Amino acid sequence: MSIHSRIVNDLVANGISFVTTVPCKQLAGVIDEVDRRPEIMHVPSNKEDEGMGLCAGAFMGGKKPAIIMQNTAIGVTINTLATLTQFYRMPLPMLISYRGELREPVACQVEMAVHTKALLAQLNIPTYHFHWQKDVEELDNILKYTFMSNKPVAILTDANFWGGYGDQ
Repeated sequence: MSIHSRIVNDLVANGISFVTTVPCKQLAGVIDEVDRRPEIMHVPSNKEDEGMGLCAGAFMGGKKPAIIMQNTAIGVTINTLATLTQFYRMPLPMLISYRGELREPVACQVEMAVHTKALLAQLNIPTYHFHWQKDVEELDNILKYTFMSNKPVAILTDANFWGGYGDQ
């Protein structure tokens, strides 16, 4: 089973029926898998904060939502996370490609990587970093925790998790 199918199977097993995505090369396989699943309503989004608003609406409509996005947009989501998601105690699993780590080929990605974990910590958002594909074994428990605690949770997936930058 591919890592993409494994991730989406865990989403479905935890009752997630609404997923919004923002395009990302590293997450493209997961996004394609979400799009293929009839049990998931997939609504692509133009921006991450817009996607979080869509997830809030889905949650208020009785669905369990998730967002798939890049870490480079964490900065634009701060207000939405604090004043909407956290204030109203909405659970939101955030599967986030963690760009800007070792061997990153795009220099501008590095700056947001330097701030990603600190920003999430400042917001008191539980954060898990998947570096190896075996780390996906924790996803089911992380999803259960998210919906039990009514909190947003960040799952950072770095390039190594996805197989590198094609330079190995």
